Amino acid sequence: MMTNRFRLTIGQLNATVGDLQGNADKARKAWEAAKAAGADMLALPEMFITGYQTQDLVLKPAFCRQAEEEILKLAALCTGGPALGIGGPWRDGEKLYNAFWVFKDGEMIARVLKHRLPHKQLFDEWRLFNSGPISGPYPVAGARIGSPICEDSWSPDVAETLAETGAEIMIVPNGSPYHRNKLDLRMGHMVARVVETGLPLAYVNMVGGQDDQLYDGASFVLNPGGHKVVQLPPFQEMLAHVDFTQTPDGWRAEPGLMAPQPDEWEQDYQAMMLGLRDYLRKSGFSKVVLGMSGGIDSALVAIIAADAIGPQNVHCVMLPSEYTSQTSLDDAADCANRLGARLDTVRIDGARDAVADALADLMKGTEPDITEENIQSRLRGLMLMAISNKFNEMLLTTGNKSEVGVGYATIYGDMAGGYNPIKDLYKTRVFETCRWRNANHRDWMMGPAGEVIPTRIITKPPSAELRPDQVDQDSLPPYEILDAILDGLVERDLSLADLVEQGFDADTVRKVERLLYGSEWKRYQAAPGPRISIKAFWLDRRYPLVNRWRDKL
Repeated sequence: MMTNRFRLTIGQLNATVGDLQGNADKARKAWEAAKAAGADMLALPEMFITGYQTQDLVLKPAFCRQAEEEILKLAALCTGGPALGIGGPWRDGEKLYNAFWVFKDGEMIARVLKHRLPHKQLFDEWRLFNSGPISGPYPVAGARIGSPICEDSWSPDVAETLAETGAEIMIVPNGSPYHRNKLDLRMGHMVARVVETGLPLAYVNMVGGQDDQLYDGASFVLNPGGHKVVQLPPFQEMLAHVDFTQTPDGWRAEPGLMAPQPDEWEQDYQAMMLGLRDYLRKSGFSKVVLGMSGGIDSALVAIIAADAIGPQNVHCVMLPSEYTSQTSLDDAADCANRLGARLDTVRIDGARDAVADALADLMKGTEPDITEENIQSRLRGLMLMAISNKFNEMLLTTGNKSEVGVGYATIYGDMAGGYNPIKDLYKTRVFETCRWRNANHRDWMMGPAGEVIPTRIITKPPSAELRPDQVDQDSLPPYEILDAILDGLVERDLSLADLVEQGFDADTVRKVERLLYGSEWKRYQAAPGPRISIKAFWLDRRYPLVNRWRDKL
């Protein structure tokens, strides 16, 4: 019997890689809610049972077998209600597929296999999966559903084949990671599919942090012509029920929730906050510790941490020497106080003098240089790691993308730690993000509202304070210039000639390139941090550690 209504429940949910049972339980709860809402189908994201991305974990036969068993157990429990669509692996002999499994009353009615495997930027699915044939549509409650899996919807061929073979509604399961302004990019591709096929489309995306990747949800529904009728918020777990009605022109989605999409400053901030929150939660940590220098980077990391897990779980430690200014001591205390975070002080002079004494014979006859500066930084790393070990608080590192880019950080010193929330944020954006946070508070932030970062921290010249009267611009170009050059070299792969043509000084450009390539080995050992750009170090930009090539001018 034909019906003129089809209700879809979109499960914009947060899976955890490897937590097969936990992900199945989450799917079961969502199915129960869909059943209570009278839905015809629950659609969950790509590879939901395993979490995403699994990387090489999915190549373990035991892991794949258990994931498939978990899917079948879940399907057997989900009877007498809506159809269940869930992403997970499928091994067929020697071949392994990224699949979307669809069940009704415990019986499998379709197993759609991903055809187009992404292999650029942060993806390497060619390494893991086999490409499946383009699948046809499957029937659910009187409608014929086509499900291009994520990348399958970014080109015309899969959707076109589905339309030609009778699909009436497209439901696209995704593990589509966040980067700045990603929604506009996705929307452009999905509107094209809808215009080409004349079919409505529901885009079902995962949400949550996984290592250094973030999934922003922001699921949506389009009607033919590319008209958006449903838009879910970013970075928020939720279920949404969408009604499709049969019309003389085919199925059409009824208008539903239209959540506003925040600007890029808010989305980036929420991405960094959620990346940290999920990394801690999924790793089993509930508290963090960080070195609070009185500078802008550690202040921003402290507030991101306070927003992620609450100020009472943020432990700030000031580690002064005689080079630490009174201004820095005051600013660190002021910021921690505004946040409501604990601040302790551990001096490093005694430990530094002990190291100097121990090395005195070996170092005899040499002049003090960066070696002695780095000893201070490494002692801070040593003490912070000791606190981390003793109190089970994850140590956060605080190097921004500009510093990480040119190696203006001490390996095993201020680079020591488990996670870096601002790893993909250039210094100029650090300043702007601090101003944004001072002016904005949202209900998803656990930290206090108001001016949490003192103005003086934002306006004073940045300094490592490892020698008298040191400022960053002694060693580096001004951050406005440095960031613009790094953006050219890293984000846009420009040549030195391109940058000089844009008006940058030739020697400065050469120096930045030399520092960028020369610090590759440091980044290889750096803590993970949330990807918010299209060229995050290591995930999107993978360079040899030893590399003698330098561009010519």
